[in-house]
Order: sequence, then C-alpha cells, then structure tokens
Amino acid sequence: MAIQPSFDVTSTVDLQEIDNALNQARKEVAQRYDFKGSKASIEFDAKDSKLVLIADDEFKLNALWEILLTRLVRRNVPTKNLARGTAEPAANSTVRQEVALQQGIPSDKAREIVKFIKDAKLKKVQAAIQGDQLRITSSSKDELQEVMRVLREQDFGVALQFGNYRG
Repeated sequence: MAIQPSFDVTSTVDLQEIDNALNQARKEVAQRYDFKGSKASIEFDAKDSKLVLIADDEFKLNALWEILLTRLVRRNVPTKNLARGTAEPAANSTVRQEVALQQGIPSDKAREIVKFIKDAKLKKVQAAIQGDQLRITSSSKDELQEVMRVLREQDFGVALQFGNYRG
C-alpha cells in the first residue's frame, strides 16, 4: 500500500538565533547614550523558554523591547511566538518584564487550525493533532499545496512552519 502524501505544521523558534539577537541587542544597549548609567539588561532562560527585561523605568523598558524586537526581526525570528507579560516593579527601583517564548502549537490553536481546514471544504484532507504539531494528509498533492496556501493567508496568532513533506 502506498504512503499518503503528508506534511507537518509546526511553530518553533530557533533558540540560537534568539541568543544571537540578544547579544546584538545587549551591544546596542551598551553603546546607546540614553542607557548610559542605567540598569538595563536582557536575560534569557532557555530551559523555561522565557526572556526577562529589566530597566530603570517603563519608558526605558519599552525602548529595550523595541531594540530587542528589531534585532529579532533582522534575524528572522517569528515575533508572533513572543508573549509579552506585564511590567512589574522589581528590586532597586527597577521595572521587570517577562516575555514567554511559544514553542510548538498550543492545543487550542491546533484545534482552531483543524476546524479551519475542515471548514475550508478541501476534498480528502485530514488534519491530526500530534502533540505540539499537526500532520496534514491527503491523497492529492495539489490539495496539500492548497492547504499550505490557505494556512499562510490566515492569521492564527502563531508563526506556522511547514516541513517533513512526504509525497
């Protein structure tokens, strides 16, 4: 029996690219005049998949966020997968903010994507949730390409990558 054509839909962030972008952002913060003598830092916890921004006040925190965002965009890191938390007071009269990194597709988003594919009324296309990714199968390669096109046009709040194509 022949294997049905399929592909996987994932949503991942390259941690090495994030680390590179953070190093660039730290260098820029060290050189900027408006950050001279201030307590501004960016910490990265790869184990918990989160970033911690620390600054003197909310204005500098927002400036730090903008610097980080531009560096991430330049390194092609999907910014849709960043969930910015609320700013909260921290020690030594600083402000602290956590930014969570979304690795994989959350189950509610996965169900939303599967429902969207079913509502698109594409013939013979099945979508299955497999942990934090989706497997899309169909007997027609053209239908799979149509699914990719439709998913790229829709915004689900996470960056989608298509891979592991088997034809």
